[in-house]
Amino acid sequence: MLAVPQLVTGLWAVLAPRSWFDDFPGLGPALVGAEPPYNHHLATDAGGAFLATGVALLIAVIWPRRQLVMLAIATYFAFALPHTIYHAAHESPGLSSGEDVANVGLLLSGVAAAAVLLWGAWRGGRLRSGSGAALEQRREESGQFAVEPAPR
Repeated sequence: MLAVPQLVTGLWAVLAPRSWFDDFPGLGPALVGAEPPYNHHLATDAGGAFLATGVALLIAVIWPRRQLVMLAIATYFAFALPHTIYHAAHESPGLSSGEDVANVGLLLSGVAAAAVLLWGAWRGGRLRSGSGAALEQRREESGQFAVEPAPR
């Protein structure tokens, strides 16, 4: 859910930074270009941050171990929260007030989703006790998946 937009945004910015700056998100107002001037270095570095966050989230999907999931979501959260706060505190000169509000709302939804997922992953580990918790710890230490199949 969170990995795909991060990966797409990151790849676009790394491979075609000027296009990403001028056209992101591809429909509607150009959100990045609304705050000129263009800076190739900054656009590529921002793309690298999106890409790194997306890779962390994708790894957590491929290997759904609780610690990996928590690390990936925390990584996303560490990027998304300051990004959202910046946009909430600074109006973009190239966007209307309504476009700014919609942008911040979309960014807030990603932060809220990350917070809920992180809390769920953390809480899921905290609720386990006894032999189930010991089994999960042994599996995680050995590199096995911590997710067990649902009972039939």
